[in-house]
Amino acid sequence: MSEQLRGLVIRTQSGFFTVQTPEGPIVCQLRGKLKEKYQETDLVAIGDRVVLEKLPVQADHVGGVIVKVEPRERVLSRVAPRSAVGTSAEREQVIIANPEQAIFVLAAAQPAPRPRMLDRMLVAAEKAEIPEICLCVNKMDLVADDPSETYATLAVYERIGYPVLYVSATRGQNIEELRARLIGKISVFTGPSGVGKTSLLNAIEPGLGRRVSKVSHATQKGRHTTRYSELIPLKEGGYVADTPGIRSLSPWDVEPDELDAYYIEIARYVPDCKFPDCTHTHEPGCAVRAAVERGEISYSRYDSYLRLREALEEEYVY
Repeated sequence: MSEQLRGLVIRTQSGFFTVQTPEGPIVCQLRGKLKEKYQETDLVAIGDRVVLEKLPVQADHVGGVIVKVEPRERVLSRVAPRSAVGTSAEREQVIIANPEQAIFVLAAAQPAPRPRMLDRMLVAAEKAEIPEICLCVNKMDLVADDPSETYATLAVYERIGYPVLYVSATRGQNIEELRARLIGKISVFTGPSGVGKTSLLNAIEPGLGRRVSKVSHATQKGRHTTRYSELIPLKEGGYVADTPGIRSLSPWDVEPDELDAYYIEIARYVPDCKFPDCTHTHEPGCAVRAAVERGEISYSRYDSYLRLREALEEEYVY
């Protein structure tokens, strides 16, 4: 029997998986039986703990085959792009398995913040029950003369309990505080393309030399720099996941009727609604709408909830 090792998947690319083991990193492929067993999700993702069998290193540098994937504690995922939401064709795309922290990165400018996109990412993180969630606003140097609009946009999230870091990769602003949040944890860095995730990683861990790309002046949209998912080890302990930029996100396995549970400031009022199946759109005795009217729930987040619920209603097949 071949020697077996346990390890952590630190990179995935085109069917090849790099696993960090006690003997160092080993490039692996999946055992055929595992491929056949799972068709609707990513069987192996960065952050997975796996068992592999060592092989003689081949010409393509493959030195092992993954024979078992350990049960996941949690998973941050979305509906795979070009996959039909709410239908039998819906497929899960795993962003990272077993994350201990999610840091959602956006930019103060170039590209401008997209709160509704951020809300979708937060729904996915709350669904995954990730223990720590933090927002990171990069490129504060671009609004240094008047950051008031940026602060106003993010104040909504700070009030409901999400910590927000205002940073600049180019100027080093608050990079030490960001680095301190990463030590000893498996964290995922994710967000729209062009917000400077890779530049931040280079600032956090000098010497990485990861390739960066500028935002398109024509579209003001980011260009994908990261082409694959990778867990980057930090010198002071822990890993940070660098993932390809997200252009769109449909939270995985979220039904319209359960969406209110993942807007944390809305969830607290749901038990006080008159009807247990309240949609918070029109029903009498709705505690959520009453809280919005009193200013206890921001209208922008309530409107975000309504729009996402409507989108899920249109997409979901009961």
